[in-house]
Amino acid sequence: MHFTYVFILAFTLSYPLYKSFESRVQFYKKWRFLFPAIFISAIVFIAWDIWFADKSVWSFNRDYLLGFFIAGLPIEEWLFFFITPFSCVFIYEVLNYFVKKDIIAPYAKGISITLISALLILGIMNTSRMYTSITFITLALVLFVLQFIFKSSYLPRFYLTWAVCMIPFLIVNGMLTAFPVIRYNELHILNVRIFTIPIEDVFYGMLNTLLVIAIYEYLKTKNNE
Repeated sequence: MHFTYVFILAFTLSYPLYKSFESRVQFYKKWRFLFPAIFISAIVFIAWDIWFADKSVWSFNRDYLLGFFIAGLPIEEWLFFFITPFSCVFIYEVLNYFVKKDIIAPYAKGISITLISALLILGIMNTSRMYTSITFITLALVLFVLQFIFKSSYLPRFYLTWAVCMIPFLIVNGMLTAFPVIRYNELHILNVRIFTIPIEDVFYGMLNTLLVIAIYEYLKTKNNE
């Protein structure tokens, strides 16, 4: 039982790591851009995680953990911010390889405007709920910057990726919240759930993946230049 979170992480990593050396996508050749992106994003999200754990926004069930904690977080939670982005960017690159047509491109700006508007409204309306307000407002601001200031060309591809990522996300986060490995303070969430998953987790994961892909694409662009 104490290996539960470790097993979930191993499950998340196993297939993307194994297929990284597949001859068509050759994901391993992009690791030199990916690993710095993951590391930079992990600094942000681990600091965020430590803060929220300290404020009792969420907590961790020791029954499903190895028992090693650093700065108030279980070691598995530290690994989470390296393993899940790796797996999501793997999906991103697989889709880039196999789906040649940018099918979301005509709708990307509309998706961005809808998300930014809805997230800002919900975030401002729920300032007493830390997880809701901070996650929604931060994601809205990042999307605004990428869509309207940087005019990031990869946003349509990101939206397609996140739509596909929702399948493993529901499995992995479903396990984490069903046992539960992670417990949420109901004062700091909307208490709207997809099965056992707080809706905030969807946008928290989206923000994490988006930040990694944004840095990853920047590093690839700088290298090409």
